[in-house]
Amino acid sequence: MLIPLIFPLFVSLASSTQKDADVPSLNDITATQAFINSSDVVVIGFLEGEESSSYKELVAAAQKVQSVPVAICSEKEVWVEYGIASDTITLFRKADNYRENLVVAEAKKVETDGLVNFFTINETAVGLFNSAVKVHVLLFANRGSKEFSVLKKQLGALAPEFTGKFLFVVINGSAQSNFKALGYFGLDSKSLPRVGIYDGESDKKWLMPAGEITAERVREFCHSFLQGDLKDATSEEAPKSEL
Repeated sequence: MLIPLIFPLFVSLASSTQKDADVPSLNDITATQAFINSSDVVVIGFLEGEESSSYKELVAAAQKVQSVPVAICSEKEVWVEYGIASDTITLFRKADNYRENLVVAEAKKVETDGLVNFFTINETAVGLFNSAVKVHVLLFANRGSKEFSVLKKQLGALAPEFTGKFLFVVINGSAQSNFKALGYFGLDSKSLPRVGIYDGESDKKWLMPAGEITAERVREFCHSFLQGDLKDATSEEAPKSEL
C-alpha cells in the first residue's frame, strides 16, 4: 500500500570502491543493480562527484538514517542505463517496484533534514508491506502543522489498546511521495487531518467522518470496524492500485 522496519547499512560489492566511510561508490551497471537489489529501500546519488551541491547533504543524511543504504554513482554510462541526465538523487523501493527521482537542478534547495524525511517515509512504506498486522489505522496529517504533533501523540497513546489488531501509522500528507496514498482515500493535503482504516487482506478502506479528531472518536471508529459495523455504511471497494 504505502509509509518502519530496520535494514542494515552494509554493502559489499566486488566492483565498488569506497569514497566515504558509509557511502560506497558504484562504478558500473552490475554493481549498481546489485546495490539496488541488496535491500528493500536504497538511495543512489547520481552525482558528478564530491563537488556536487548536494553531495555533503546526501552523505550527512546517510549517516543519520543508517537503515537505508546509500551509494554514489558518477559513471555516466550507468546514468544512461537508468535514464539520468543530470545530478539526481534516486530512491528505489523493492516492495512495489517504486522509484522516485529528486533532480537537484529542479529542487529549490536540497537539505539534509529533507533527505532524511524522504528516506524514512519510503522506508516506512516497506514496513507496511511487510507487517504481520494487515489492518492499518492511518493518521493523515501535514508535518509542521499545529495539530500534527498533538494528534501523533494522541494516537500513539491509543495504539497499545489495539496491539495485534491494528498497526497505527502516521502519514505526512505534505510529502509528495504520499500523494498516491491520499488520493487512494479521496483526500489531498488541504483536507487534512483525517483518519482512515485500510485492510490489506480484503484491500478495502474506510474513512472516519470529518470532524474533530479525538482519541475517543478514533477508539469508537476502531471498535466499529472490529465489530463489523462499518461494513455496510462506510466501506469502499478499493481498486487494485499501488500506493
